[in-house]
Amino acid sequence: MGLRRLQGTLLAITLLLTGCAESDRLEDIKARGELVVVTRNSPTTYYDSRQGPAGFEYDLASRVAGHLGVSLRVVQAYSLAELFTSLERGEADIAAAGLTLTGTRGDRFAHTRAYAALRPQVVYKAGKQRPRQLADLESLRLVVLAGSSHSQSLAALRDTSYPQLAWREIDDVDSMALLGLVDDGHADAAVLDSNEFTAQQSLYPRLKVGFDLGSEQDMVWYLGGNGSAASLKQVIDDYFAQLAQAGELARLEELHFGHAEGVNRIGSHTFSVNMRQKLPEYEAMIRAVAEEYRLDWHLLAAMAYQESHWDPDAESPTGVQGLMMLTVPTAKEMGVSDRTDPWQSLRGGARYFKNIKRRLPGDISEPDRTYFTLAAYNIGLGHLEDARVLTERHGADPHLWQDVMEYLPLLQKSPHYQSTRYGYARGLEAVTYVQNIRHYYNILHWQELPEQQRGPPIAVEAFLPQQLQALRLQAL
Repeated sequence: MGLRRLQGTLLAITLLLTGCAESDRLEDIKARGELVVVTRNSPTTYYDSRQGPAGFEYDLASRVAGHLGVSLRVVQAYSLAELFTSLERGEADIAAAGLTLTGTRGDRFAHTRAYAALRPQVVYKAGKQRPRQLADLESLRLVVLAGSSHSQSLAALRDTSYPQLAWREIDDVDSMALLGLVDDGHADAAVLDSNEFTAQQSLYPRLKVGFDLGSEQDMVWYLGGNGSAASLKQVIDDYFAQLAQAGELARLEELHFGHAEGVNRIGSHTFSVNMRQKLPEYEAMIRAVAEEYRLDWHLLAAMAYQESHWDPDAESPTGVQGLMMLTVPTAKEMGVSDRTDPWQSLRGGARYFKNIKRRLPGDISEPDRTYFTLAAYNIGLGHLEDARVLTERHGADPHLWQDVMEYLPLLQKSPHYQSTRYGYARGLEAVTYVQNIRHYYNILHWQELPEQQRGPPIAVEAFLPQQLQALRLQAL
């Protein structure tokens, strides 16, 4: 028996031994000193990063565990069916995995109030005929995740109005599997949630949204114990309401998904091409310099791409030059004698980045500290401080990038920049600069996730040739 299964079994036995009748779930959690959450491994929910566990659902669950005064233990499920089975068996207290509220699920499990909303979307590959309505799906090879709310919705549509509607169910928990099938041409379209497509479209820039399959749906957490979960539900509902009122839920969403907003699809495709063709020439160099300056290499690589598209001979009309596009004064200050030398340019850029970061006010925390540093790298510390002053004048928080990025563009408007210390600046350009780097960073990071994921192979044999299926199995 695997360690995780053994832990789950022991938890279930512990709950049974608390008494013949179901005990209060919240009291059990506090008695154990541990909140057990079952989730799925994906960029939008939970994954291992260089800094440790990450993901929107993980961050939210960590906050709830802290609110309850207990530790958090995460259990991974490898299919949606396994996720709910784990909850039903008492192996977890909560299922937090980007799950929508459906009648079937609501009948089986207690659930929290909605903490976010999403839209089911039909995704297809650019260059193919765009599906625009439900009738168009009847002639397509359609894929959905097995056990998903989308599968239930399609079944209802088939039974009522579209008898020719057919689809394949992929036994996996990550919608990346669906996107890969459409991108590879082994499926014509996929149905997945809007937040997942927004977050992962950068990995599949050739994919587009055909149409929304229905209206917005609520995202909820499902609770184990049903009747015994009333107290736990109330505490979480109240805490979610507090987070929403304080703007913390919106900040979490911006942190995990905000980088993808407004990103040009063609730009993402160009980045993906360069990532395959140009990055290998400089990756070892970037990794070495990043380690030397204690930076995340994904961040340094994203900065270098935003600056020069990984071209050491790049030069702008204003005279900035090299892989990190350093100005003459900055290069001199950082000890760079040849801006076209990629080693010197990377070291100069990394040193300049670190210098800026050290000079920021000490009460700015991560990840906002990194975002502010990037903005100052582009626009200068003085202009960044002006934008923070404007942010505070308008009643927003100058310590949060989500707030400051709204007011940076005001530095281009005379009624505002005339009242600042350093005057006019291209504030919108700085916002785009930071958001692009965040976007490229996530592509670089997420493209490594399939190598990190463990679990059973994706059940897609019905769609893939035997040779391709064999290659996929070898890679797992």
